[in-house]
Amino acid sequence: MDRHSLFGPLPSLAANADPAVAPTWRRTLGGLATGVGGGAVFAYAGAPLAWMLGALITVTLASLAGARLTIPARLRTVMIAILGVMLGSAFTPEIGAQIANWGSAVAVMSGLLVVTMVLAFAFLRFGMGLDRATAYFSGAPGGLTEMVLAGEAHGADGRVITLMHATRILVIVAVIPFYFRVLEGVDVPTLPPAAVSLLQTPLFDGLLMAACAVLGYWIARPLRVPAAALVGPMVLSAAVHIAGWTAAPPPFELIAAAQVVVGTALGARFAGLTLRRVWPYLLVGAGSGVLMMVLAWLAAALFADALGLDRAALLLALVPGGLVEMGLIALSLDVDTAMVSTLHVLRIAAIMLIAPIAFTLIDRHLQRRGHNRG
Repeated sequence: MDRHSLFGPLPSLAANADPAVAPTWRRTLGGLATGVGGGAVFAYAGAPLAWMLGALITVTLASLAGARLTIPARLRTVMIAILGVMLGSAFTPEIGAQIANWGSAVAVMSGLLVVTMVLAFAFLRFGMGLDRATAYFSGAPGGLTEMVLAGEAHGADGRVITLMHATRILVIVAVIPFYFRVLEGVDVPTLPPAAVSLLQTPLFDGLLMAACAVLGYWIARPLRVPAAALVGPMVLSAAVHIAGWTAAPPPFELIAAAQVVVGTALGARFAGLTLRRVWPYLLVGAGSGVLMMVLAWLAAALFADALGLDRAALLLALVPGGLVEMGLIALSLDVDTAMVSTLHVLRIAAIMLIAPIAFTLIDRHLQRRGHNRG
């Protein structure tokens, strides 16, 4: 790989063998303890979205310092399914009148995806010196797992793609809540204002939402729905809320727990890496994330008023900070969570379906042109 950038030659990210890794249960307890501790500190300090940001930042720092922390995939899946149900609760019976405005938002998002991918690719390829395939799939604004698999199939470095996407999401998730509080003057609370205690949730409503979580995942997974653990429960929850079968708001205990797990899982992606090895990639990934945030902000500022959309909601719908994470911020801000969630689902689906095909066609064209010149 041609890895010469503004920082000089980028170091290899080949994994180090570590035979002394602690048993999984100890790594899990360590991760949860670190995440809860960080979340508690951030909540005490009054930070926005404290349980997720506190867990994310403390676990990331601990991972880069050498701690081997983890979150089991099953636990993360359960919490994401719970978040899907919560996001689905934003789809009320009155939402029909709002859906008509979403078409224009989808059009803005589609155009922004193209611009973002072109500029991110140019930044990573020509500014940072990544090879063509790695730059392309690292700059795709969504679909981490799918972009790693597709990139590796085209000869890209999957470790770099993973780190770029994880850093992008980390930076966006960390910056956006403070942006709203500091620059927009909008308070981002620790938990959604509509949240109630789990003990206050009626038994029927609780059982109905639990059924949405389980059945939604079981239905969506075999159908290979993007982000099945989130989208399946969200769709079923939206259906029962639109039908008026329940109007129960999300319990704050589950929201706090889900924030800790999501933040810890994201921070644990950096386990096994050291700051000395990855700092150039962190800066490059952060630069890519900032570029995408600026583009999303410009699009929201240009089109929100003209399209009659809430600017905060449109910004959250356009910034590629992760469906789960942006949905949580939308819930906390009490903006149009339904539109935010729907547009992120469409963004991820579009990236997964179109990006690999587009790269294959472009790569073949460039190879033919290079062969003809030779």
